[in-house]
Formats: sequence, C-alpha cells, structure tokens
Amino acid sequence: MDLTHSPLADGDRDTAGDALQGALVDLVDLSLVAKQAHWNLYGPRFRSVHLHLDEVVATARDFADQVAERAAAIGVSPDGRAATLARTSGLPEFPAGWTADDEVVDHLVKAFGAVIGRMRERIEKTESADAVTQDLLIAVTAALEKHSWMFRAENQN
Repeated sequence: MDLTHSPLADGDRDTAGDALQGALVDLVDLSLVAKQAHWNLYGPRFRSVHLHLDEVVATARDFADQVAERAAAIGVSPDGRAATLARTSGLPEFPAGWTADDEVVDHLVKAFGAVIGRMRERIEKTESADAVTQDLLIAVTAALEKHSWMFRAENQN
C-alpha cells in the first residue's frame, strides 16, 4: 500500500500539503490556547467567556481533524506533535496563571487575527494547486472569523 500516493501533481501536493500542515499547527495550538484560557479565566463575564472558549476548542479540534485527514488523503503525513507545534506555531503565547476575562478576550482576538491572516494566505496559495484543500481552508476561516467577531464584540463598550 502506497500511503504517499496523491491525486495531485507533486508541486500541487507540496503546496497544498504545506498549507494544510500550517493550518493543522495553528488549529491545534488555538485549541490549546483556548483550553488554557478556559481553565484560568476569572471575572464578571466568567460564564459566557468560559462557554465560548469551549466552542472555540470544539471548532479548532474538529477542523484540525479535517485538515489532518485532508493532508493524509493527498499523500502528506500530518504532524501535530507538541515539538512541531512549539517550533512552528505563530500564535502569541498565552500567559501563565489566572487571567481576567477582558485579558482573555483581548488575547483571543489577537490569536484569531494571527491565525486568520495565515489562513487567508493559505487560501490564496492553494487556489490553483487544489480546490478541495482551498474549500476546506475557506470553511475553517469562515468559522474562525465568526468566533473572532464574537470575541471582538465582547470587549466593545
């Protein structure tokens, strides 16, 4: 059985594979950041932010799985190991310890901004390489932009 077989030409597979690997790292790290925030949150909006963080974790984990499976489907081995995340993630580091609800919201807005910016770059790069991968990245970006909008609305007065 040849697990590296791809329905894509080599160059297109490499382009799509790079985009998917970067997306996987961002999504796994986003799920970890949101869970860390979820565990260390305090403040008057604790419950609403706490519950929204769980929604972010679920979204990020679901799409991470879809992204990894798409990579495998095109013959690219997905790498979601902790060492890979630590080495390649572009998300801002979440602070250790208890974190006030407004600070959590601010941090998540920044994290979403970083991930969404890179997702949009990946969408552009995959346009001619693989429409299926591009469609998945578009769906991921739409979901992340919705969460981002909701977090931005949290801290507006």
